[in-house]
Amino acid sequence: MATAERPRSATHEVINQATPLEDHNTFEADRVLVEALRREGGDWAEERAREVGAFAGSARAIRRGAEANENPPKLRTHDRFGNRVDEVDFHPAWHELLGAAVGFGLHALPWREPQPGAHVARGAMFMAFSQAEAGVGCPISMTYSAIPALRAQPELAAEWEPRLLSLSYDGERLRPAPDKRGALCGMGMTEKQGGSDVRANTTTATPLNGGGPGAEYELNGHKWFMSAPMCDAFLVLAQAEGGLSCFLMPRFTPDGERNPIHIQRLKDKLGNRSNASSEVEFRGAWAQLAGEEGRGVPTIIEMVNHTRLDCGLGAAAGLRTGTAQAIHHAQHRAAFGKLLVEQPLMQNVLADLAVESELATISALRLARAYDESIAGDERATELKRIANAVLKYWLCKRAPAHAAEALECFGGNGFVEESGMPRLYRESPLNSIWEGSGNVQCLDVLRAMVRGPEALDAFFAEVDEASGADARLDAAAASLRAELADLEAIEARARRLVERMALVLQGSLAVRFADPTVADAFCASRLGGDWGGAFGTLPAGTDFARIIERHAVFS
Repeated sequence: MATAERPRSATHEVINQATPLEDHNTFEADRVLVEALRREGGDWAEERAREVGAFAGSARAIRRGAEANENPPKLRTHDRFGNRVDEVDFHPAWHELLGAAVGFGLHALPWREPQPGAHVARGAMFMAFSQAEAGVGCPISMTYSAIPALRAQPELAAEWEPRLLSLSYDGERLRPAPDKRGALCGMGMTEKQGGSDVRANTTTATPLNGGGPGAEYELNGHKWFMSAPMCDAFLVLAQAEGGLSCFLMPRFTPDGERNPIHIQRLKDKLGNRSNASSEVEFRGAWAQLAGEEGRGVPTIIEMVNHTRLDCGLGAAAGLRTGTAQAIHHAQHRAAFGKLLVEQPLMQNVLADLAVESELATISALRLARAYDESIAGDERATELKRIANAVLKYWLCKRAPAHAAEALECFGGNGFVEESGMPRLYRESPLNSIWEGSGNVQCLDVLRAMVRGPEALDAFFAEVDEASGADARLDAAAASLRAELADLEAIEARARRLVERMALVLQGSLAVRFADPTVADAFCASRLGGDWGGAFGTLPAGTDFARIIERHAVFS
């Protein structure tokens, strides 16, 4: 056959396909996040947030996120000579991403630089970074959250804080913490028989030298979920003579030997696959008591509360990712002679996704401000934080899976393919709802906050009333909520609906005050006005979809 007669290798020209959403700044391109950082008191960290966003939106970071998920961690229980090592091996992409997050101070910023807006600044940076890969958020969040719990035992805090506050990532090889430039902290609370009911824990703690705060104990038992088992130390719960207690358990004993923390297996998880979660057994593991015997829950709850904040921030980051990806795809994909972004029904879907994302971001950073204000001694902020933490964790995390599914659907069949990144986002979306207490646990925590006294609910409605008189739909929803909360009959069975309404009323107040006016109107009309459809894309027909979409697009 003559060369000219050979068939060409290409059968057609590839057109009408979107380009990858990469080489953009995940902070800078997010107008809502930029506004929230400035408004809530973190403007002093704006340049740092911009650096985080430049990294997270780079093609390299996005590729590293994919690689870390395509090459999940592997457990090595023994070395080649038969010695027990209990090490977890990670792909280099994981180490690069985790090292970057540590270098940016996402694990420690409020404790390294305690000043107004520190939790807000860290929250904005955490959101921007998570859009590259959410899996590294686990050890980052655990370490960030461990500091206030460790401070229950000053001598432990004095020893470990300098390691945990370091900006050096030194985690590619397991070594004793004193020999490293920096350290990370994990957590072990739940057991097979109890789950969230940690009072049912059976792991025992026996004192080695008389016991008491800061003293040495030997732990025997198990943990059904040990978060981030590659960390240098863990806060764990165990039953001491005085009751359920909190302990700091390092990977190595003071004499440099491997602590008998035996990793039985790594969890085969739905999502969050780049991060290792494990089942472990303690066989005479060495640990030190943090706080008093019998006060384990009050001690570790400080860690839990901060990780719950991160659950809300992480959910909001996922909503932003889905929104940005869906809009970008619609801007570059045509169907039936017109770009998707120009078609009214798709515009409704995209705008609705954007409304959900905007209010999630505004809510999460408003909650972060309450953390800053609480540290400064603001009692109202402390009470608001107590109840809004559970309300927003419940609602933001509940919205994430539905939002991810709708964003994926905007891609059509392309969204169902791994290379798009949307399946990974979808699999990741339920995690934050389960981590640190499922939806039911959050709703029961809201009821407990109300039972403790009127202060938390008063603080909640004081925040809502900041927008009183600004929107009739919000005022009516707030009045209806007050009446519903006054009715205590079967309140536990009604708790999910109550907490959902609390979240929507709180978000409505924030929307009226801080969101784009078009977004605020769309939110109040759909979420509070009584005509909310069961799926995204049911905003009122008169909504200015184009304005909302343009506000949330990465590229105009």
